[in-house]
Amino acid sequence: MIIIDTALQQREAEGRPIGVAVVGAGFMGRGLINQITNSVPGMRVSVVVNRTLEKAEAALHEAGVTDVRRATTAAEVDAAVAAGAVAVTSDFRAANHAASVDAVIEATGAVEYGCHVVVDAIGAQKDIVLMNAEVDGTVGPILHRRAKDAGVILTGCDGDQPGVEMNLVRFVRGLGLRPLVCGNIKGLQDEYRTPTTQAAFAAKWGQDPYMVTSFADGTKVSFEQAIVANATGMTVERRGMRGADHHGHVDELTGAYDVADLERRGGVVDYVVGAQPGPGVFVLATHDDPKQRHYLNLYKLGEGPLYSFYTPYHLCHFEVPNTVARAVLLRDVTLQPLGAPTVEVVAVAKEDLPAGTVIDGLGGYHTYGVAERADVTADEDLLPIGVAEGCRTVRDIPKDAVLTYADVELPEGRLVDRLRAEQAAELPAARVPA
Repeated sequence: MIIIDTALQQREAEGRPIGVAVVGAGFMGRGLINQITNSVPGMRVSVVVNRTLEKAEAALHEAGVTDVRRATTAAEVDAAVAAGAVAVTSDFRAANHAASVDAVIEATGAVEYGCHVVVDAIGAQKDIVLMNAEVDGTVGPILHRRAKDAGVILTGCDGDQPGVEMNLVRFVRGLGLRPLVCGNIKGLQDEYRTPTTQAAFAAKWGQDPYMVTSFADGTKVSFEQAIVANATGMTVERRGMRGADHHGHVDELTGAYDVADLERRGGVVDYVVGAQPGPGVFVLATHDDPKQRHYLNLYKLGEGPLYSFYTPYHLCHFEVPNTVARAVLLRDVTLQPLGAPTVEVVAVAKEDLPAGTVIDGLGGYHTYGVAERADVTADEDLLPIGVAEGCRTVRDIPKDAVLTYADVELPEGRLVDRLRAEQAAELPAARVPA
């Protein structure tokens, strides 16, 4: 990451800042717009896409941008940027196809809409940064295949836990160790939280209650760890991961796993609740060379066979510009699937769902997501939570039952369903040891 600052400073000195389209002016989008505008030389926000233009304009005004112009076409976006302004538009296609845009950041958290944004951006030959683990965890493998075929980069981002974990994985591998556990540190896990229970917290921080609920009910961490698994080839020990309560330091987790079992599986993704230092991430890795294990012991990492490495924080939108610079300037990817998925996120009933229920959105009242092996998901025809929104149940579903495709009717005409079918045909779920 150290070379990025120099590369961006050069672009600033040359008067050629990287042009970015930010899609989504919610809580994270607003923070990102402010970060790029005021703290990232060599990068500029060219256009903000939001279905409500007033929110896009407000986000730019909050960041100190005074010249904001509405646009409906790519040509109008380019004209605004050429005049020194920042464009706002409700049409992502206008942003994706603008010559003043080098990279598109998808920051909505919406699956169906996000799929449309990404597919169109690939067609427009734009590099894409996903602040949308939900899209990546649902149809990431096939979207990454399409991006590669088109010669563009599609990547997860620095700052969110998956990107921070992958940075740590690369660091550990560079030391000659083999990562066997990629872990996420949570402060709360309660599958039955709802937008009602989380409303006060969301209001305090200016966040969306549904998004906040997806953090609390385990859906978000399931997506996060699924895309790390798909980027490393790792799997889960069991449905839902281990998810242990651990109120000590993450270093103490080196004795919590069976190394032989981890190696047999090819490594696992997991999370712990309450560990320190939170809210960071950790990697547990092993080394095959006894000489190097002697040095690791000398350097206070212990006797092994597992050694603990961690990052004590993840700084979300503060770090996302690093991903943009890595992609555009260095053609480097922060996080992407290796190929076929190894882990999916499936929908579980949060309450009894009578026949005829139209399932609400992620972090809602009806379902929560859990990580499951992709081959099990395929074999049992389980319903990914990324496609659950808008589905209508065709039978009564009891609380805590995992939904299957046979339990629901899908809405007609959705892109996400076509992408799921394409992914199943071209990248069938990878088989991993049980």
